[in-house]
Order: sequence, then C-alpha cells, then structure tokens
Amino acid sequence: MTISTPGVTLGVVGGGQLGRMLAEAAAPLGVDLVVTDPSDPCPAAPVASDALVGDFDEASTVRAVAERADFLTFEIELTDPDVLERVAAETGTPVHPKPDTLRLIQDKLVQKERLGEAGVPVPAFRQVDDEDDLRAAGEELGYPLMLKAREGGYDGRGNVPVDAPDDVTAALDAIEGPAMAEEMIDFERELAVMGCLGDGERDTFPVTETIHREEILRESVSPARADEGVRERAREVAIDVLDAMEGRGVYGIELFETTDGEILLNEIAPRPHNSGHWTIEGCHTSQFEQHVRAVTGRALGTTDRRAPTVSANVLGDVDDRQPATLSGEESVFETPRAHLHWYGKQDVYRLRKMGHITLVGDGESTADLLADVRDLRDGLTFEN
Repeated sequence: MTISTPGVTLGVVGGGQLGRMLAEAAAPLGVDLVVTDPSDPCPAAPVASDALVGDFDEASTVRAVAERADFLTFEIELTDPDVLERVAAETGTPVHPKPDTLRLIQDKLVQKERLGEAGVPVPAFRQVDDEDDLRAAGEELGYPLMLKAREGGYDGRGNVPVDAPDDVTAALDAIEGPAMAEEMIDFERELAVMGCLGDGERDTFPVTETIHREEILRESVSPARADEGVRERAREVAIDVLDAMEGRGVYGIELFETTDGEILLNEIAPRPHNSGHWTIEGCHTSQFEQHVRAVTGRALGTTDRRAPTVSANVLGDVDDRQPATLSGEESVFETPRAHLHWYGKQDVYRLRKMGHITLVGDGESTADLLADVRDLRDGLTFEN
C-alpha cells in the first residue's frame, strides 16, 4: 500500500473520545478520518477531517461516510450491524471488525453462549425473561448475583446486583428489558488484554490490571500485579477469544482473575477500549494506531511495552450538568513523564469520562506510580 496525498480515508461510526484518539493516531500514518456522531460538535470533530451529524444507526449518514471512505469501522457498539452490512455491500467499502462480530458482542447472553461453546472459560450464567427466571437463577447460582441487560449497558449502566430474593422485582424494573443473570465472581483482580487481529496476524498487548469503583474503570496498571503464570493464562484466554472473532481490528477483552488463580471472561469490546489508553505513551504502538493499521490492511505494529505505565480516568465531579471547565492541570504538566489527555466534551456531569492521565515509569515501583497518578488525578476538578 502506497502513501500519497490525498491518502487513505477511514470512516468511523462514532466520534467520541475513541474516535478522537483514532484520528490523532491515524494522521501520522497518512490516514484521514471521517466520523459520524449525533453530537454536534463531537469530541473527534477538531482532529478528524470531517464530522457528519447523525445517529449511530442512521443508514443515510453511515452510507455518506462509507462513500467517502476506503475502509469503515466503528468505535461504539450502538451502531446497527445490519446497516453496516448493507452499506458495505452497496458502497463496496469493507467494514472491520465484521458486522457478525458486532452482532455476537452486542447481546451479552449470545456473547457468553458462543464464547463458552468455543471453550473460553466464562462465569455461570442464565437467561432471564421474568421474575421466575431470576428467582430460579438465584437458587441455582446463589446470591448475590449480577443481573445484566443483554444489550446497551456500559460503565455500570445495565448491571444490577441482586443480593437476595427480595431484590428480584426492583432489579428487573431497573433493567427494563431482556436480561441475563451471572454468578457473582469472587475475584482477586480484574484484568484486560487488548487483542489485535490483522491481515493474517494475531497479537496481544501486555496484560493490564484494571481497577473499578461503581463499575467504572478508574485506573489501569501495566504490568498487571499478578504472577507470570496468571498473566500468561490471561493471554491464552485472549487468544482463544480472538479465534472466535471475525474481522480485523483491536478488541478489548475484560477478564477476572479469581481467588483461585483462574481466568474467566467478563466482556468483549470490538474496538479500542478504556483499559488500553495507557498504550499511547506506554507502548511502541498504541492501541489506536494498531486499530488503524489493522482495519486499513497494514501490518500490525509491535505491542511491546516501553516501561511500566499506569493511567487514571478523569471523571466529572459535579452533580449538575454544566459546561466543562477543568482546573488543577498545572501539576500534571509539571510532573515528568505525566501526560494529560483531554477528550473535548462540551459538558460535564458526575462520573462522565472527561479525560485521562498517563504516568510512565522510570524505575519507580508500580505502587508508587499508582499512588502518584491518583494524586495527580485527584488534584483536578470541574467545580467552579
């Protein structure tokens, strides 16, 4: 593939922070991005070549992007795989990952069924259509258990703990739709592996530890603070997951390390993922560059880590939605090897992901790095 001006154009359904960071990674490769997103302006707009306004599943807008692109991908699972498939066929623009992969992943029940059938270790789960199903799941799996919306959940939305039979009715009311029940895992830590599928290539980024509160990712630590055997097993499970996927790209694979040292699959994202943001400074090739390389048919880059690296999400700390004005960032700029990533969202509200900080090690312990990045993050505020 040659590089010229104008060069390759990649169309992306979704123009949030992932689309923004994809555009930042694509430009040095000679790849222009055209995105579509319902927000106007969307976070990716300042760095993409163009940003069209339209819903994620709006066929006319997706087609308009595909007509201008050499390749098509997505950075959010809310797009319609049927629309992607139809637009790809009508325009001749290949889409990666494949729409069938998106269909598989969009429904958490189907995802667990298919991956379990493929031999990937998964927690015990049951389909839930009504209260009787959930009560039966509680008797079989034990309480507490986790009730998950089959579609649409993210950042803790769509996940409801069920502590006892008395909580069944309220939990189903909170989900408001098709659901699945999953055993509550007694885990040592949560792990993530960014898997990569290229044109005949397959690779993984180093295993990362992810730290959540309120089911929202707060910090990531690489290397994960698990023994080498656990990290290797996590990588093996991630490879098995990749074998079940169709289409090129980066896949965020979330895992549990149980207290017995076993690895279980939590969920999969068919795109770059929050747990891989540390790779921008921490690896020779970032997850975003890797995704652009993969979906445009280029060779994959090395996934080697440069140095131990930690990251911390910058979340909204205000109760009422308001214009986003961040303060306290001077300490980040003054800290060696610290990097602030601002997502460019217009408004902020509590727990909304507004950016992240990455801190690259230079001989410090992982514990010190994590403490330092938390201090930097906690020094930021959106309070007026």
